[in-house]
Formats: sequence, C-alpha cells, structure tokens
Amino acid sequence: MRYSPAECIGCRVEKIQGDPDPAHVSTSYVERHNLTIRMGLRRFTRLTNAHSKKLENHCAALAIFFMHYNFARVHSTVRCSPAMAAGVTSHLWSVEEIVSLLLVEAPKKRGPYKKRA
Repeated sequence: MRYSPAECIGCRVEKIQGDPDPAHVSTSYVERHNLTIRMGLRRFTRLTNAHSKKLENHCAALAIFFMHYNFARVHSTVRCSPAMAAGVTSHLWSVEEIVSLLLVEAPKKRGPYKKRA
C-alpha cells in the first residue's frame, strides 16, 4: 500500500475561452461537491480498504451515489431534491425505485473458470 502521493508524470495546457462574470467565479462550489463525494463514498477517503477492484464497479458506485443525491435526498437549501427543483421529476424517489432501475438489465452470465496447469 502506498502512503505517499503519486508522482506527476505530465500535464496538459489547454486554453479555455469564455467571458465569466468575476462576481460569480468561485471554486467553493466544486470544493463543496468534492467534499460531499468524499464523505458519502468511503472509496474516496485516504488509506481505506473500501476500494473498487474494477473500473465498472467504481463507476456503478458513483452512479448510485449521484442518483440518490439528486433524486432521493432532500436538500435543505431548496427544500426538495435537485431533480425536483429542476423540474425533472415530480416526487422524491425511494430507494426501491432506484434499485428497480438497476434490476432492468439482466445480469451477465459468467464464463467458465480457467483451468490451472
């Protein structure tokens, strides 16, 4: 297990164009969102054994977290879910509704195990 930060092996410089309003430019929104993810998913905390061995599992955990965050959780600032505030849905989703979306796709059948020599 590695206890030191990873070494930077390169960077890419890109020009981003636009005319943002300086009064509304702030990194606090992004930092708050990053903190929410770190607190909500143990796989993003440092020195933890709650990690994903496969990229697919990692992406699935993120998708479930964002689905719950946006559709099933009441946010105190808007007093409803963000999806309701945006007009995407008219009700708070239950965990059962979210799970039913996961069960729509049939599970993949595993192939035969490799024989050891």
